[in-house]
Amino acid sequence: MAGSRAAEPVGVAMSMMLEPIGRPLREHGPALLAQADDPHDELLALVWGPRFDREHALGLWARLSRRQPAAAVLTLPAILSVADRFDALDRASQQRLRRLILRHRALSRPDGGAMV
Repeated sequence: MAGSRAAEPVGVAMSMMLEPIGRPLREHGPALLAQADDPHDELLALVWGPRFDREHALGLWARLSRRQPAAAVLTLPAILSVADRFDALDRASQQRLRRLILRHRALSRPDGGAMV
């Protein structure tokens, strides 16, 4: 139906836009961020600026490639794809992604996200 996309709630459209970033992060993130003290901080470091921090991501990938070479082979294309997709997002969508990461971090803490 023509124009039906415009009738979608903003949250649904945003979720659809961020899904190509979220899916590879959920799939490859656990291996890529396994050695991180705080995986959410590492993820935020990648997306904090207006462009994806490829240098930082490649450092994480190099660490993974020493531990799990087979997993690293599959992870590199996903990192590059996420980087390109993040860079293509408008500023509001980038900020929405950062807020989602912060919210996930708060929900995943045993203390409910309370900062000590």
